[in-house]
Amino acid sequence: MRFVAPARASVDAGVFDRPPLSQWGEFDALLRGPEWPGVAALNQFVRASSVAGKVPRFIEQTPVLLADGLHYEQRIAERGEIATRDGNWHDLLNALIWMRHAPLKAALNERQMAEIAIAGPKQRTRAQCALTLFDEAGVIVLLRDPALLALWDAHDWHGLFWRERDAWSDGRIDVVVFGHALLEHALKPHQLFVGKALVALSGAHERVELADVQAVTAAIRRSDLLNDPQELRPLPLSGIPGWHAENGSERFYRDAPCFRPLRSGRNYPPAFAPPSGGS
Repeated sequence: MRFVAPARASVDAGVFDRPPLSQWGEFDALLRGPEWPGVAALNQFVRASSVAGKVPRFIEQTPVLLADGLHYEQRIAERGEIATRDGNWHDLLNALIWMRHAPLKAALNERQMAEIAIAGPKQRTRAQCALTLFDEAGVIVLLRDPALLALWDAHDWHGLFWRERDAWSDGRIDVVVFGHALLEHALKPHQLFVGKALVALSGAHERVELADVQAVTAAIRRSDLLNDPQELRPLPLSGIPGWHAENGSERFYRDAPCFRPLRSGRNYPPAFAPPSGGS
């Protein structure tokens, strides 16, 4: 069933106080303001921020714009324009991802353009499917305790989220939400949502180490990652402590339909090991 985001005026304000949306507080004016931020407001926000010059220009998506016949990714690469629908949560949240993760978004665009050059604008390669899936639902998981990966790969959700509950707060595992569709799903307080994860082994003690995210970005740009959708591990984000109103109960991890068993024959690739220095 296609997800339908709530109208701006009917969003439960509590969703902005719970992860993942609580992690985007610097954009409160755009997320919680009484008026919908159009492309002019988005561009003004960029100009006033530290990412000015790194983010392409947001432009309203209209029939006239679409008549140019360009692929969405081509418009970004060739014209520096991000087509953005007015009054649309999905596109607004995509804009926020650009503002926070411009290098990673640019790397995806570069890869998409390389695939379009091979297959044309009307075909989709396996790499394009992976790139799009990550763009919409992607998370980067920084893993400092490899033992947790065995639980994850076995879909032992009770073990990963309940028995190892402390791991999600003591720094052994951290999540960087990248997919704007995930943020859109979080607008509904009881929505169950699952990310598609790239896993990076990290030796850093700091939470959400920037160098690791930069290393993942560089690996994507080099085509070392995201060449096939099967590279991505499902991660039921609703299981992370505090990310869903009901996950304080052990029963949640038995009953919630987002916790699916491992499919027979499904294997995951090794976790990505960022080089020293994050390059």
